[in-house]
Amino acid sequence: MRFRGVLQEVWAGWRLAVGFLSVWPVRVERVDRRVAGWAMGLAPLVGLGMGALGAAVLAGGRATLNGGLLAAVAALGVLALASRGLHLDGLADLADGLGSRKEAARALEVMRQSDVGPFGVVTLVFVVLAQVAALTELADDAAIVLVAACVTGRLAVTWACVKGVPAARNEGLGALVAGSVNTAGAVTATGIAVGLIGMSREAGYHLVLAVFAGLAAAWAMRRHAVRRLGGITGDVLGALVETATTTVLVTAAILLT
Repeated sequence: MRFRGVLQEVWAGWRLAVGFLSVWPVRVERVDRRVAGWAMGLAPLVGLGMGALGAAVLAGGRATLNGGLLAAVAALGVLALASRGLHLDGLADLADGLGSRKEAARALEVMRQSDVGPFGVVTLVFVVLAQVAALTELADDAAIVLVAACVTGRLAVTWACVKGVPAARNEGLGALVAGSVNTAGAVTATGIAVGLIGMSREAGYHLVLAVFAGLAAAWAMRRHAVRRLGGITGDVLGALVETATTTVLVTAAILLT
């Protein structure tokens, strides 16, 4: 019976992860801390699906469009739609909050506002440009690198939810998932992801280095956000996705071209 209960928790966590991290419509019937922990632990698997979608669009775009630039724009555009643009929105909100240089409570209020300020706009422009440029430079390696980047972006979310990382608010997504993941679970997810990515004959160890660079960048961003805001929020998690994803793409473009 206990094994059956665990399987039910895992299934509920998977549905919650898909609901949180993608546009795919799923019925979420159970939301609690245990299920949230499974959801955040399974986040890289959602990233794998997103990466496969982006890679398919990228490959199709390269075959039908004139040049890799348009294919890169199409792939990243589909990924933004598939995530409802929430990760980009979180990045913009965090940029505005941190850029305001206000105390934690006021910075969180800035992040809650529906409009995007100048810090958010500038950050989005440069991040999207960097992603497009990196994918265009990668040429034949672009598809596998995009998959690895999407997995790493969600793996950064897993690590941001390990025990010891607080929530910035008493309500919201951050409060639900903060500290819900065991460190052993995050290590296991990382090991599986890195092992599978390292098996790529096209990119090899260069791509593994890019993955660790992405996780390091997300760790630094998360540490700064926690220090300034007092913990994580849904916007912080979205920003970490984009931070890790962009770092993987740019690092791979440097190492593989």
